[in-house]
Amino acid sequence: MALDILGITDAVMSHAMASGHFDSVNGHEPKAAPATGGLTAAVWTDRVIPVGGASGLDSVTAVLVLNVRVYASAVSEPADAIDPHMITAVDDLCRAYVGDFTLGGLIRNVDVFGSRGQALDVRAGYLTQDSAPYRVITISVPCIVNDLWEESP
Repeated sequence: MALDILGITDAVMSHAMASGHFDSVNGHEPKAAPATGGLTAAVWTDRVIPVGGASGLDSVTAVLVLNVRVYASAVSEPADAIDPHMITAVDDLCRAYVGDFTLGGLIRNVDVFGSRGQALDVRAGYLTQDSAPYRVITISVPCIVNDLWEESP
């Protein structure tokens, strides 16, 4: 079995698009600053980790960790509204990823509690892109994918 990276990424992106919180949703980590004044989301692969305890005798299960980053201008006014606006969107996304536990059957499950290492995780910070400051919140979405690679003797 091959990793259905496009299908999985599309499923994660579709939750962001359906939420109604974002002016745009990208399927890659942006090289340039977001073009909108509202919220932007971006989804990309962070890492793929084989999982011994979940693999079988002839196939490898892996955790595909996707980053979902939410961007907002750090100079928006009122400043006190930036984080609540972003956290509302992030809360809706986390609810969607937990609620669509298998991403429509594309994966075994979102590893919400980190049973295979990486838990669903939300981290906030700042990022400067094209000389503009952004408030960012990054969600790590660990997706367990069964029987990803076949082992041969």
